[in-house]
Amino acid sequence: MTQRIGIIGAGPSGLAQLRAFESARRKGSAIPEIVCFEKQSDWGGMWNFTWRTGLDEFGEPVHGSMYRYLWSNGPKECLEFADYSFDEHFGRPISSYPPRPVLFDYIEGRVKKSGVRDYIRFNTVARWVQYDDAAKKFHLTVEDLVNQRTYTETFDYLVVASGHFSTPNMPQFEGLDSYTGQVLHAHDFRGADPYVGKNLLLIGSSYSAEDIGVQCYKHGARSVTISYRSKPMGFAWPDGIREVPLVTHFRGDRAYFKDGTSGRFDAVIMCTGYQHKFPFLPDELRLKTSNVLYPDNLYKGVFWHSQPRLIYLGMQDQYFTFNMFDAQAWYARDVILGRIRLPDADTMRADIDKWRERHAQMNGSDDEIDFQTDYVRDLVAPTDYPEFDLDKVAQLFKQWQADKQKDVLTYRDIPYPSVKTGKMAPVHHTRWLDEKDDSIETYLSQKATSARSRTEEVSQKVEH
Repeated sequence: MTQRIGIIGAGPSGLAQLRAFESARRKGSAIPEIVCFEKQSDWGGMWNFTWRTGLDEFGEPVHGSMYRYLWSNGPKECLEFADYSFDEHFGRPISSYPPRPVLFDYIEGRVKKSGVRDYIRFNTVARWVQYDDAAKKFHLTVEDLVNQRTYTETFDYLVVASGHFSTPNMPQFEGLDSYTGQVLHAHDFRGADPYVGKNLLLIGSSYSAEDIGVQCYKHGARSVTISYRSKPMGFAWPDGIREVPLVTHFRGDRAYFKDGTSGRFDAVIMCTGYQHKFPFLPDELRLKTSNVLYPDNLYKGVFWHSQPRLIYLGMQDQYFTFNMFDAQAWYARDVILGRIRLPDADTMRADIDKWRERHAQMNGSDDEIDFQTDYVRDLVAPTDYPEFDLDKVAQLFKQWQADKQKDVLTYRDIPYPSVKTGKMAPVHHTRWLDEKDDSIETYLSQKATSARSRTEEVSQKVEH
C-alpha cells in the first residue's frame, strides 16, 4: 500500500518538502502520495503579503507578519537555493539585499518550475491531529474554508511546516490599558506610512525592532525610541533613533523607563517576538519551545523524539533560512523513503543532548553562525542535496554582522559574491536609504545612476 504524507503549510518549509519529493520523483524514485494543506489562498507563507490584520476573510487569525517596504536584512547569497540560483531565476545578477516582492518571486519561481502546486489544497486549515498508535497512522482533521466543510484524512507521516512567526508574544505593562496612543504588535505592522511625523516607541531589541525602527526612520518618522529588556543592540544610531532601558509603566501618552527617563509617544509597537503555537496538536505531540537554534525533543532538529513519524520543519531560530529548510526536507524525505534509518530512542536522545550542550556554551553571533553551519552540514551530508560551500556561507554571515555594526543604515548597499555561481552581486542602482519603492518593477529597472559611480561610492564606505 502506498504511504501517504500530510504536510501542514505551504510556506518556504512546506514547499521545500514538496520540492524534495519532486526531486526524487524526477530522478526515477517512487514517492508516497502527498497532500499539503495551506491555510492561505496562495503559497509562500510569510512571504505572501496581505494587507489584512487580526482576522482574515474567513474569520481565521491572519498568518502573515510581512509588511510593505521590507527589504532582506541579510545577504541573499546566504539563503540561495543550492539547486536554483538567483541568476537562473532573474536571468542576470541582482544586488545582495532585495525587497520582499523580489524574494517572493524567487521562492515562487523554483516551485513553479518543479510543478508541485497540484499537491496543495489551499484555503484549508488544520483543526486537529490524532495519532493511532496501533495502526501507526495520523488522523488529520482539516476545514475547507471556502466550502465550509470539515473532513479527516489519514497519513503515515505528518510534516508540520506552519512556521513560528505568526502568533505574537504580547507583554503587559502597567498603565497600558489607559495609554492614549496606538498599541500594536509587529505582527500587525503593515508599513511605515502611518507613522510619518510621529514619535514611535518600539519595545524589543531584536530583528523586528531593528528593521521596523530603521524603516520608520527612513520613511519620515519624527523619532524612534527602542526600549530593550536586557541589553541594547548598540548600533551607531543616527539622530532620531535612540535606545533606552525597559518600560516600567505608562501614564496617558507618556512612557516611563527604568533609567528614570520618560517620553511622549504617538504609538507603541511591540517587537517582542512570537510563540511556537500549534493548537491543532495534542499535548504529547506539541513542540513547546522558545526561539532557539536547537529546540529540545527534535532529533536532527526535525523528528519528534517520542514519535518520529511526526516531522517539524523550520522551527529553529535562524541565520540560515531557505537552504536550511531544504536540508531538513531532504533529510526527512530520505527517512520516509527508507534511505536513512533512524536510530533507537536512546541514541536519538543522546544526539539531541549533544547538540543542546554545545548550544548552551555558545558566546556571541560567530558561535551561533558556526553552530548552525555545522547543523546544516550534518543534515546535508547523507543526502543528495546539491553541494554548496557552507563555510563560505558562514563567512558571509560573519561579514554581514560586521558590516551592520559599522553602519546599520548602509549595510544593505554592500554586494556579496554568490556561493553557488561565484559571481559578485552588482551594486543596486539606488541607495537603500533613498529607495522608497519596493516594487519588483522598480528594483529590476535600469535607473539613471551609473553602476560605476554607485560601486565606487559603496567601495569607499566598505574601505572606511
